[in-house]
Amino acid sequence: MPFAQLVLGSPGSGKSTYCDGMQQFMGAIGRACSVVNLDPANDHTNYPCALDIRNLIKLEDIMRDDRLGPNGAILYALEELEHNFEWLEQGLEELGDDYILFDCPGQVELYTHHNSLRNIFYKLRKSAFRFVSVHLSDSICVTQPSLYVSNVLLSLRAMIQMDMPHVNVLSKIDKVSAYDELPFNLEFYTDVDDLTYLTPYLEAESPALRSTKFAGLNEAIAKMIENYGLVRYEVLAVENKKSMMHLLRVIDRVGGYVFGGAEGANDTVWAVAMRNEASMMDVQNIQERWIDEKEEYDRLERDADDEQARLAAEQAMESDEAPVPAPASAEMDPDFADMSMAPDSGIKVVRKK
Repeated sequence: MPFAQLVLGSPGSGKSTYCDGMQQFMGAIGRACSVVNLDPANDHTNYPCALDIRNLIKLEDIMRDDRLGPNGAILYALEELEHNFEWLEQGLEELGDDYILFDCPGQVELYTHHNSLRNIFYKLRKSAFRFVSVHLSDSICVTQPSLYVSNVLLSLRAMIQMDMPHVNVLSKIDKVSAYDELPFNLEFYTDVDDLTYLTPYLEAESPALRSTKFAGLNEAIAKMIENYGLVRYEVLAVENKKSMMHLLRVIDRVGGYVFGGAEGANDTVWAVAMRNEASMMDVQNIQERWIDEKEEYDRLERDADDEQARLAAEQAMESDEAPVPAPASAEMDPDFADMSMAPDSGIKVVRKK
C-alpha cells in the first residue's frame, strides 16, 4: 500500500524546498522516497525528479498554442493530466512501494474550487494510495492580522475541498524571530484560538477596517472558523532535523503510516523515534525554540552536531586501526549476527545423550 504526501501551498511557501528536504530526511532514516513534480511551470527542481508532468505537457507550450496566461495554462495542464490519468498511473507503478511526495503548483484555485487536482488524487486513492495533504503557509502571515485570517480561511477551504487527511504547516518558522514582536504567544497562532482577539489589531492595521460594517464581517468570519474547529498548524524549519522529525511523525500518525509495517523490522532509528513521546514538541518549546531563545537553541544544536560528528570520526578511525574480523567458525544468525562464544568465556556446554 503506497503512502504519499500531497504538498500544497501558495507561491513562495516553500513547497519544492520542503520536498527536497523531506526526501533527504527520509533517505537518512532509511525510507525509500520519490518526488513527483506536478507543476508544469517548474522547469528546474532541486530534488531528483522521479516523474515530471513536463514530460507530458509544458506550460510554455500551452501559453503559446492556446494563448493563455500563466494561471489559465496551469489549470489547463492539470485538466490535461486528468484526461491522461493513465500516464501518471503507469509512472507511479514503476516506483513500486516508494513513499511519494507530490510537488503541486502554487495556484490556490487548484485546491480551493477547481476539481481536476481533487479528481486525480481521488482516482489514486481508489488504487490503494494513502494520502496526507500537507498545506504549507509562509510564517510571515502571523505578523499581519488580516493576512493571518485570510490564510486560515484558505487552509479551511483547502481541507474541505481536498477531503483527505490534512496537516497545515507554518513554514520558515526560523524567520519569525527576525520580524516584529507578535501580539500573542505562538500558541495562539498554531492552535487558531478565538480570532476575535485579533479585532483591535485588525482595526489598527487599516482605518477602513474600523467601520461597523467590517467589524461585523470580522466577527462573522471568526465565528465561522471557530464553529468548524478544523484548522490548526504545525511549524517547520526545513533545515532543522528535530523540526523535520516532529512534522514527519505527525504526518505518519495522520496518514496511518505509523500503524503499518512498510518500513520493516530493520528501520530501528525511526521506530525508536516514533515510540519516543519526548520527541513531540509542545507549544511552549516551540515558542522558546523559535522566538524567545532561538540563538541559544541554535548554539546548543550546533554543539551537539559537532560532538556527534567528532565521535563518529573517532569511531571510524578506531575501526580502521583495529579491525576485528569475525572468527572463521562464527555462526551467523540473520537477526542477531555473530552467535559464536569466545573461547575463554568460562561457559561449558554439556550435550545430553
